[in-house]
Amino acid sequence: MERRRVYIETHGCQMNVADTERAATRLRAAGYELTDRPEEADVVLLNTCSVREKAEQKVYTRVGEVRRLARRPLVGVMGCVAQLEGEALFERAPGIRLVVGTRATDRLPVLIERAQTARRAVDLGDRQEGERWDVSPVERHSPYVAFVPIIEGCNKFCSYCIVPFSRGRERSRAAREIIAEVERLGELGYREVHMLGQNVNSWRPRTESERAGLESFAGATPFSRLLRAVAATGMRRIKFTTSFPRDFHPDIVTAIDEHENLCNWVHLPVQAGSDRILRLMRRGYTRRDYMERVAAIRRARRPIALTSDIIIGFPTETRAEFEETLSLVRECEFDGLYIFKYSERPGTRAASMADDVSPEEKRERFLQLEEVQREIQRRRLGALVGQELEVLVEGTSAKSAEHLTGHSTCNRVVNFAGDGRLCGRIVRVRITEAKEHSLWGEVVAEVA
Repeated sequence: MERRRVYIETHGCQMNVADTERAATRLRAAGYELTDRPEEADVVLLNTCSVREKAEQKVYTRVGEVRRLARRPLVGVMGCVAQLEGEALFERAPGIRLVVGTRATDRLPVLIERAQTARRAVDLGDRQEGERWDVSPVERHSPYVAFVPIIEGCNKFCSYCIVPFSRGRERSRAAREIIAEVERLGELGYREVHMLGQNVNSWRPRTESERAGLESFAGATPFSRLLRAVAATGMRRIKFTTSFPRDFHPDIVTAIDEHENLCNWVHLPVQAGSDRILRLMRRGYTRRDYMERVAAIRRARRPIALTSDIIIGFPTETRAEFEETLSLVRECEFDGLYIFKYSERPGTRAASMADDVSPEEKRERFLQLEEVQREIQRRRLGALVGQELEVLVEGTSAKSAEHLTGHSTCNRVVNFAGDGRLCGRIVRVRITEAKEHSLWGEVVAEVA
């Protein structure tokens, strides 16, 4: 009997990528075949994002496109949109037959069977005891870089954010599980891991025995002790994202300075430069608090790249308050910045506020901030010309088939000439040119 084929399309954050890897692992173990061609699939699963309105609307467009495929596959929606909309998805897009919440990934094989026999299936329940984050190397998005979720969910309830509703409350993985996974990845030849969480530095031990197990590692917070424990596995490169400013302790910077394999990059979303807007956003810190954390990062022994997120046009944001955001960006000099126009998410506190910044004004502010950041980025990337960076070679460059590409320890994209045998290797690259979002250089040595 021919095995049924499943195609999974992933939208959104790295946590969604990790969820897809986990789903694919469970499906293959249950006898399904994974395909990267939707037109060949018997089942098409859309792993969705609901952080922005545009991302959510894209789901319905894709459902319509998938339904027009000649094979007429069973269509399912996973992820954040599924968790939030639930059974309402069946009415909004009649072609959907399967709705799988963010914590029901492991139950996908059973749910697909149910949808095929009962015409529809939905599961928005919590993870069950015994369900683990095990992911087969075959399903990893890269043979060299692995995502390792350490905490899921969010307890912060920022007024604009839907994540606490789509991902649920914070739930940390056991430290021993995390460390064992990183050790296993090292044995399999992975060179880099990304420790993931909506608020990665909010990680906490789940039991007193777990807490005691980390006591041999120095640290002012549970997360900084976990960082040192993961560094002790010997994994060549360790990155973590996303950090929440309120929970970002200076000891995290100390840990990075102590351990060369803790990479010199921090993503620390600020969202706004005005204290009034930060209060309306319910971020739990002030501009001064944020700048103190930036100062700690800038005092590090080795340069740490700093990236951030900004929301433009939050309800009631005045032009003067936007200017405060501009001044913060100029002061911080971020190495990279993700800029978003505010869009209302139903169910959040901000949805009850008047969205009174016009689309035209949002666009103007967006372009102005983008230009300020472009100049900062041009200057900071240009300062790296002539320097040497360690780069993990990840594959062929999207810009040129004759070049390879990878990320530095400070998470910058670096392109350079070389052949495929270097893939998976760590090389030292002398930077010869800085472009708008990436660096170009030449290999001077193989490191490992």
